[in-house]
Amino acid sequence: MQKLNDLSRSLTPLKPDRTLIAVIEMSLSSWLVAGIVPGIERQPLKKLEVDESTLLKLLIRWREEAKKSGHSIERIAVAFEAGRDGFWLARWLRARDIEAHIIHASSVAVSREHRRAKTDRLDTELLKRAFLGWLRGERDHCRMVAIPTIKDEDAKRPNRERESLVGEQSRIVNRMKAALVRLGIRGFNPKLKKAVERLDGLRTPEGEPIPPNTLAELRRDMARRRLVNDQIRQIEDTRLERLEQAPSDGPHAMVRLLARVIGVGIETADMLVQEVLSRNMRDRRAIARYAGLTGSPDESGRKRREKGLARSGNARVRRGMIQLAWRFLMFQKDSTLAQRFRARTENARSTRKTMIVALARKLLIGLWRLVREGVVPDGVVLRPVS
Repeated sequence: MQKLNDLSRSLTPLKPDRTLIAVIEMSLSSWLVAGIVPGIERQPLKKLEVDESTLLKLLIRWREEAKKSGHSIERIAVAFEAGRDGFWLARWLRARDIEAHIIHASSVAVSREHRRAKTDRLDTELLKRAFLGWLRGERDHCRMVAIPTIKDEDAKRPNRERESLVGEQSRIVNRMKAALVRLGIRGFNPKLKKAVERLDGLRTPEGEPIPPNTLAELRRDMARRRLVNDQIRQIEDTRLERLEQAPSDGPHAMVRLLARVIGVGIETADMLVQEVLSRNMRDRRAIARYAGLTGSPDESGRKRREKGLARSGNARVRRGMIQLAWRFLMFQKDSTLAQRFRARTENARSTRKTMIVALARKLLIGLWRLVREGVVPDGVVLRPVS
């Protein structure tokens, strides 16, 4: 079982003479693999095609070279930055008894020179230094990313797909409205069921019908919007079916519990559970930091200022929680959190935007305690169990 604090430093003692260390600088066309092989003075650097089998053969070859030099390898540790390739390679390597880690890219310290040299070879040197410090158990060299299972990754797809489809639906509607406004036609709602039938009856201020090319474009956009809307409905219906079929499943039980909070819908509950609340977080500070709801102070000498939100966490959770915080003020007016917000902003309306972030952070921590410990935030009203 993964320990709670094993992402900031390694808890396994490092034996340099019996550990083969490798880092990978990954791109779409090639992988650059740099290694530290016990018993070999040179530090090998090999460029490979994007092929996991070739990588495995390279690691085995380096292990044999270390064995010939009198060093028996007990541990092979591989690391690379989180990127477009995701987590499949780490899972593939771990299935073959190779210790694989994924480095959070923003946690690696880089030179602050205005124009610093940057090549794949220099990047591998940075990764090696950061990875070595992490393996030695020293803090703040770099941080690792928790590697999810395929099931965990797949569980996030419906919510993220729906978010993308909703954005696409809004873009289609805005494009249709803009096309009509260019002709001087206002007040037409392209989202109505009979919008397609009403297109032929629309007239410009000059009394002319919609030009044929624009009319054909609008019809295609309306057909595309209906398709997107149907796909959104399919995602929502499938989610409800899964919740009904396995209501006691771990994440499903969390979703059902969150959805009992008045003001929290199934969509918001599912997003929070899949993105943050089902993760194995250390404490409330880790929860707030992961959501990007913590501050970023700038202090030097006498200078003391706050630069705003760190925004280094999950953007979906941050946006969702700020929206939920405004909704929470409407549906949970008698809760302690809402009363504190009103008391702090009653005579200082300009602080509402700042305080809503604080409310979102405290609300997220409260919901985390609700699904983990069953502690209901003070004054929060729940729907009856259905």
